[in-house]
Amino acid sequence: MVITEYLTMMNLLKIVLILGLAYLSSKALDIGLIKPLEKKSKKRRVLIPLRRIISITIYLIAFLLILSIFNIDITSVVTALGVGAIVIGFGLKDIVSNWIAGIIIIGERIYRIDDVIRVGKETGVVTDITLRSTRLKTYDRNEVIIPNSTMLNEKVINLTSGKRESISSIIFSIDYTINLNKVKKVIESVLRKNENVIVDEKRKREIRFIVKTEEWTTKIESLFWINEPKEEEFIKSRITESVKKEFEKNNILPPLPTLMRERNLKPKK
Repeated sequence: MVITEYLTMMNLLKIVLILGLAYLSSKALDIGLIKPLEKKSKKRRVLIPLRRIISITIYLIAFLLILSIFNIDITSVVTALGVGAIVIGFGLKDIVSNWIAGIIIIGERIYRIDDVIRVGKETGVVTDITLRSTRLKTYDRNEVIIPNSTMLNEKVINLTSGKRESISSIIFSIDYTINLNKVKKVIESVLRKNENVIVDEKRKREIRFIVKTEEWTTKIESLFWINEPKEEEFIKSRITESVKKEFEKNNILPPLPTLMRERNLKPKK
């Protein structure tokens, strides 16, 4: 009777010890791994699924150890859990791959909330990063949800890298007979007057041009820095409107067939 009670007490102590170690291990991993990642992501809810997975795994191991205390054959239990894990794994492989990708994205800070990124054909502002997906708000105000596994497999271009400045460009097509220097001066004048365009030669924030010719067309691409990357398309739209007005004032014509060119460029009496 005494021996039985002694064994019962020992088993209870072992159970308490196992559960205590499981609790401490869960907390240690939470503090050592999850907390630092949360500071980088700035959103506690982002890593809730990972915390749950770690806790479940630790307590599952503790459960198997407790079964062994009572001399229960855990081999069959582990086998059943293994088979179940394989079945579940196949069903959840996409979710798991997204979670792993999410951890990499958050941990390595590939991009952050408020960054402007380009993924495939989509360009937008990062509004949210979770373990499963990344949300972008495009310039036409649509919200795009992209799985994190896709983000790692696609080419991601971070246009801002945490800064409130990015380079932008607009291509203008003009008739090949128009004087290039005149066109550049008009475009540069409009850009310098725009409040969203940054011109600071000390920081290499300059206005530059790339010129290409095609048949009777000359294409001038203007490269410049802007201070509101989120509003890029609207800024470019306003600049384009202003440049168009200045082109009209200065008789800078778009590409024209020969007859129309002669008529439009003919000196006015």
